[in-house]
Amino acid sequence: MAHIAIFTLTSELHDEQTVNAVTRDFLGSLGIDYLFKGSDYSDYGSHMLNLIYVRTGGTEGIFKELLPDLLEKSNRPFYLLTSGKSNSLAASMEILSYLRQNNLKGEIIHGRTEYINSRISLLEKVEEARKKMDGCRLGVIGEPSNWLISSYADYDIVKKRLGIELVDVPMDELLDTFTRIPEEMPSETSDREVIRNSLPGANRIYKALRSLIDKHQLQGFTLRCFDLLSMVKNTGCLALAKLNSEGFVAGCEGDVPAMLSMKIIQSITGLSGFQANPSSIDLETGEILFAHCTIPLNMVERYEFDTHFESGIGVGIRGFMKEGKVTVFKISGDLSRSFIAEGTLLRNQSKPDLCRTQQIIQLSDKSQASYFLTNPIGNHHIIVPGSYKSLLEELLK
Repeated sequence: MAHIAIFTLTSELHDEQTVNAVTRDFLGSLGIDYLFKGSDYSDYGSHMLNLIYVRTGGTEGIFKELLPDLLEKSNRPFYLLTSGKSNSLAASMEILSYLRQNNLKGEIIHGRTEYINSRISLLEKVEEARKKMDGCRLGVIGEPSNWLISSYADYDIVKKRLGIELVDVPMDELLDTFTRIPEEMPSETSDREVIRNSLPGANRIYKALRSLIDKHQLQGFTLRCFDLLSMVKNTGCLALAKLNSEGFVAGCEGDVPAMLSMKIIQSITGLSGFQANPSSIDLETGEILFAHCTIPLNMVERYEFDTHFESGIGVGIRGFMKEGKVTVFKISGDLSRSFIAEGTLLRNQSKPDLCRTQQIIQLSDKSQASYFLTNPIGNHHIIVPGSYKSLLEELLK
C-alpha cells in the first residue's frame, strides 16, 4: 500500500488534456509508489506523506479556500510539489509566502528528478518516524538519579511536539513486582563465580521490568537503576540490554532526555541506541571515548559479562560493536536543543578502570568535539551505527 498521497491544484483556465499529459509524464518520471487523489481532499492528512501537486498557475485562490479544511485534517507542514510547467512554480511561491505570513510551515519540492526523489524519500522516512512516536507511552521508573541535575523533561512539550506520553512509575512498584517473581536458574552463565551468582537476580529484574511494561502499556522506560544496588544488591544492566534488543527503549539512571533521544533514534533506525557518557576527549583529533555498563544486545557482534563498574557487583555488559560509521545524538528535555554528529567507531576497548562497554569514536567534524566541553546537553549521549544526521535534522525541524 502506498504511503504517499498526491493531491492536485489545477486552474480551470488550463487545457485539461494538456495538464493530464504533463501530470503523467512528471509523476511517472519520479519512479515513486503513490496514491493519486487528484482534487479529492476528503482524506487529506490520513496518509504517511501528503503532497500537494501544484499543476498550474492561478491556483492560489483555490488553495486559500481549501486551507481551513486542510488545517482541521492535519497539523503537518504543506509540501508543494511542482514540475515548473504552466506557471506552477510561481503559484507555489505565492502559496508558500501566504503560509509563512500566517505562521504556517511549508516547502516547495522542485528541481531535478534526482533531487525530488531523494527529498520525497527523506520526508517519507521522517513522517514514518513521527507516526511511530505518536501515541507512544514511555515510563519514568523512579525519579532521575540525583546527579542528573540538568536532565529534566517538560512532559507537556514532549506530548505536544512528539506525541509521546511520559508515565511516572514509582520505584516501590518495581520492587514489589520483583519480590513476587521466583528466582530461577537463567540460561546465561559465566566462568566467574561473582557473576554466575548474580545472574538469577539480574534476570528477576528483567522479568519485573517486563511485567511493568505490560501493566502500564509502555513502549519503553528509563530506570533509576542505581537504587537497585541497595534495594536488591544487583544491577539492571542485563535487563536493559535484553529489553532494548527486544524492541523496547530501556534507558539508564532515570535520564528522561536520553530516553527521548533513544526513542527518536529507534523510530528512524529500529535500534534503541547505546546510551553512554564521554570519558575522555581529544579536541585535536575529534576522538572521544564513550563508555557505559550496558548496550543493546542486538547492536553488538559479541558481548561478555562483567560486574557493574562503579559497584563491582551484579552483571554488566561488555559489548563489541562493529567498527564503522556512527551517529551521536542527544535532545534536551524541553526539545529546544539538540546535538547531532556523525563519526566513525575506530575501535572497542576493555580497560578495567571504566564502564564495561567502551567505544572510541572519531567525529567527522572534529570541531564538534568542543561542544562536550563548552555547551553539552547533559552527560549521556546516544550512539547508533550508521549515518542519520540529515534524517534527524529533518525530523527535529
